[in-house]
Amino acid sequence: MSSQQKVLVLLWLLILPSAANSQSENRLNYIIESTSGFSNGEQAPFWLISNKQGLSSLAKDNSYLRIGVFQSGNPDKKCTLSYGLDLATAVHYSSTFIIQQAYLDLHYKVLEASLGSKERWGEMKNQRLSSGGLMYSGNARPIPQARIGIPEFVAVPFTHGWLQIRGHVAFGAFSDDRWQKDFVTAGQKHTERVLYHSKALFWRIGKEHLTPFIYEGGLEMSAQFGGNSIAGNRKTNMPNQPMDFLRVFIPSGGDKSTPLGEQTNVYGNHLGSWHSSLAYTHDEWKIRAYFEHYFEDHSMMFLEYGWKDGLAGVEITLPQRMMVQQVVLEYMTSRDQSGPIYNDTNDVIPEQISATDSYYNHGIYTGWQHWGMGIGSPLMLSPIYNTDGSITFKNNRLESTHLGVSGSLTREVSYRLLYTRSKSWGTYSNPARDVLTDTYFLWEMNYQPQRLKSWRFSASLGIDRGDMTGSNNGILLSIRKTGHF
Repeated sequence: MSSQQKVLVLLWLLILPSAANSQSENRLNYIIESTSGFSNGEQAPFWLISNKQGLSSLAKDNSYLRIGVFQSGNPDKKCTLSYGLDLATAVHYSSTFIIQQAYLDLHYKVLEASLGSKERWGEMKNQRLSSGGLMYSGNARPIPQARIGIPEFVAVPFTHGWLQIRGHVAFGAFSDDRWQKDFVTAGQKHTERVLYHSKALFWRIGKEHLTPFIYEGGLEMSAQFGGNSIAGNRKTNMPNQPMDFLRVFIPSGGDKSTPLGEQTNVYGNHLGSWHSSLAYTHDEWKIRAYFEHYFEDHSMMFLEYGWKDGLAGVEITLPQRMMVQQVVLEYMTSRDQSGPIYNDTNDVIPEQISATDSYYNHGIYTGWQHWGMGIGSPLMLSPIYNTDGSITFKNNRLESTHLGVSGSLTREVSYRLLYTRSKSWGTYSNPARDVLTDTYFLWEMNYQPQRLKSWRFSASLGIDRGDMTGSNNGILLSIRKTGHF
């Protein structure tokens, strides 16, 4: 258990008794879940391990037992507390004991302050059917953080509710130092004590139940900073003084204590996404189109290099009485990355060209990953797939099409289907000799008996065929019990 995890558990245990007393009118909810996976390939199939908040294993045979307790605040009060502790013990995972969640939330009117590790999902995506957002997808373990913001849309004064906003600011720390050190081979880069920052602002135009069209948009940005980067005998120290927090909040160059590249560009590893969504509702039908444009640093944040990369999708919600209830169709491309040529201004070519962004990778940090799983889209295969002991994304130039379908066969039986086809060109610095093509398939069935509504039995079949993940067939069996004290 890392030092950050110990602090989270200790803090939670100290706060729980007083929090439980203050919320005595509300019940304490619990979950108990047992999951086991079995595969006949080299590893577990892609959709059996992806977008599960990092609680998954690449090993072909794996299992875990999970126990969690949660308390939600009273929505009728101005000031309330919410908290949760979610633990797992696992076999053939990146660690045998996992603190999946340990958080405390303080709600005051429309504001929320959150401390600890908490599962969060990508913006404007269907968390069960989408392939996952480019910025956040729910693919990696939660990052411990202190976060303050407005979690739900609130009306902007003088707009009569037609314009609403929400957003947050957060600082935290990555908790995978020991895993990185154990995973890499001699000479490969790993990091320690790296800090985390994120901020976002989203807006909504339109009124639900009054207008058929609702538009939502927003900007979110994140950064890795501070800590140390170690590669063989070379160690790079990144400062984390108070001014460095400001340099990350307002992206700007570092001082003389940072490497030269961090002084001429911006301090830390910065990335972000623009989001846009338009929904139309008619009776029980709803169709929503969305687009996420991902960028790193400033090279593709605005229109100078064009918005050639992104994730476009359509989500259709049908009446609940129908066998098919939701459909998601997505197309994603990350092939451009500002172009294939990079050039700093010099006497021969006096033009700055900020290209070859190499999504999710960075010269100092181990990239946009946590515990080996990519924080963004899982389709850019996570470093945990690497067999050479390197923590890097080796296939970040790709195109993919994705289909997700969910519905109910009976009142007790529901299902989920995912199908993804992906083509990869490797990276600009290490291109693939041939186009790498992979297909990933998932068929999930859930049984929740009417007489035992607190129980859910799930069985999933995953199938991979392709060049990057190989041929894998596997099943995932799960039993989940929920209730309250």
